[in-house]
Amino acid sequence: MTTLGLVVAEFNRPITEQMEQEALEAAQAAGAEVHETVTVPGVYDAPLAADRLARLEAVDAVAVIGTVITGDTDHDQVITDATAQRLSDVSLERDTPVTLGVTGPGMSAAESRERVENAAKAVDGALDLVVQLPDPDQ
Repeated sequence: MTTLGLVVAEFNRPITEQMEQEALEAAQAAGAEVHETVTVPGVYDAPLAADRLARLEAVDAVAVIGTVITGDTDHDQVITDATAQRLSDVSLERDTPVTLGVTGPGMSAAESRERVENAAKAVDGALDLVVQLPDPDQ
């Protein structure tokens, strides 16, 4: 059975709570186990949590979920760019799939609510990578 680590951003919790439920349902439907869920204040804080989960021997992959809603500045773009880069770094440094189920930037709260299924896509992507990636020891 594939085991996942799940990182959930608390900022915009009414939306991320729905995303978390989507992620858990996707894992269950695929026959995977969520070994541990870590909540973080916002998506910018997710890379450290993803790294800690990726270090656990019991975790085969990590899915990160959250939403970044647009504001009056480019803050949403800065946050999502930095987060995506660092999550990619964690994946490569730990040789563990880390998927990005973060909606935004440039989205309103209503648009983010319409995309809560992106959390399930992050779980599905993580599970696919576990199966599809070649074993480096072969």
